[in-house]
Amino acid sequence: MAFDWAYFYSLFSVGAFWKACLTVVQLSALSWGIGLVLGFVLASAKLSSHVWLRVPAGLYIWLFRSIPLLVLLIFVYNLPQLFPVTGSLLSQPFYSGLIALVLTETAYMAEIHRGGLLSVLKGQREAAKALGIRGLGEQRLVIIPQAIRIALPTLTNEYVTIVKLTSLVSVISLNELLLVGQRLYAQNFLVMETLAAVAVYYVLIVTLFGWLLQWAERHLDLSRKSAQTLDAHQASALRQPATLGKSRSEPVAGQADALQLRGIHKRYGNHEVLKGIDLRVRPGEVISIIGPSGSGKTSLIRTINSLESIDKGEIVLFGNDFIAAGQRGDSPAQRQGLGRIGMVFQNFNLFPHRTILDNVIIAPRYHRLASVSELRNRGYALLDRVGLLAHAYKYPHQLSGGQQQRVAIARALAMEPDIMLFDEPTSALDPELVGDVLKVIGDLAQEGMTMLIVTHEMDFALSISDRIVFMENGHVVTDASPHAIRNEGHARVRRFIGLEQEALA
Repeated sequence: MAFDWAYFYSLFSVGAFWKACLTVVQLSALSWGIGLVLGFVLASAKLSSHVWLRVPAGLYIWLFRSIPLLVLLIFVYNLPQLFPVTGSLLSQPFYSGLIALVLTETAYMAEIHRGGLLSVLKGQREAAKALGIRGLGEQRLVIIPQAIRIALPTLTNEYVTIVKLTSLVSVISLNELLLVGQRLYAQNFLVMETLAAVAVYYVLIVTLFGWLLQWAERHLDLSRKSAQTLDAHQASALRQPATLGKSRSEPVAGQADALQLRGIHKRYGNHEVLKGIDLRVRPGEVISIIGPSGSGKTSLIRTINSLESIDKGEIVLFGNDFIAAGQRGDSPAQRQGLGRIGMVFQNFNLFPHRTILDNVIIAPRYHRLASVSELRNRGYALLDRVGLLAHAYKYPHQLSGGQQQRVAIARALAMEPDIMLFDEPTSALDPELVGDVLKVIGDLAQEGMTMLIVTHEMDFALSISDRIVFMENGHVVTDASPHAIRNEGHARVRRFIGLEQEALA
């Protein structure tokens, strides 16, 4: 029997097919959109540290990924037999189909979102925490935008799957494309021609909406963003006066220490990395923490801004209780204290989906420290101070490592901290990029900023620091001035920094 092309073409002018197309679009778009939102909530619950959230989320995903959609459709449609009160809603095939699709897609979407959330680097959460951005603010400003970008290709593919799954809803008599086609070929027996037309309608829907989602994917692709470097005239128009810190001053007699660390212990499993650390830091003092790898330097500095908990001991900030062993996190005193501490990470941890200017002002804007226009001016001033005003509208990946680290310093300073922590600020940089970062830190020291710097730049540490703290095996072995280290023994420290070899030479 020859293929009836005339009949095939005539099917594209049949109003019932176009009405069914609208039904498919509505059903698939609603299922995808609702599943997208509920799936993210479910994924977050499954990744939660709370068992009462994680276990029910896992059970839901396991159950609704296991039940065939066809079975679920029939079950939901016939649910009024068990619960008559649902009859007014579920007796309508569209709503029964929508509910069944949402129940199924929420489970699948949750696993897609979970993959996206797990792909967001841990440093992004730590950077948000160090800036005082917590809870929903962290999710909204930092995590969700990155997770959606990562998951979007898979989410686009899932929409295509949903469009095709709508054909199953014909089993409960929803007037969608397949059911319209079945009714036609039941009358004229032109099965091939009718199903070919149905297939074309599905292809048109998938192509149109697939193209729209791919456009969104390309629009969100940061690698496609063009670098926007401001010229001298544009940069001059944005330039604002600013300083990075307070003027240099000597500690006042009787003034409370900026920091006191008392008997700090920290253990990872059976490995104790900090074994009773005591340290006092006076306001305006610059302390460099040095020592061999594994000595506990980074763990120590991360306890100061609560990125790591402590097992024993306490930390006092400007004479006030700040962090104690066993203390519940996010207390008002702790949140207030963290606002006085800025942190610069080894790997920069800039937010890749935000421009350089947005990175700098995101925290003060979240905390509503000033109006948006004032914060932007402050951001321009800080970027100008670190030599990056012309790059204000670039994204982090468009800058060199040294430039990214200077942006990270400006971002920390935007919160106007009293203390700055630096965790190996130059170790991830090429040698030729180190100098610019060290110069910014040196300027901060001259302006009186209290700083603790974990570093392997020995010459820099000796030149900038008021004190050198040498750590080994979880202990503070030496706490002395650079002058004392150069001239008064401390053989172990001298060997570590190479002074003994220089003397012998």
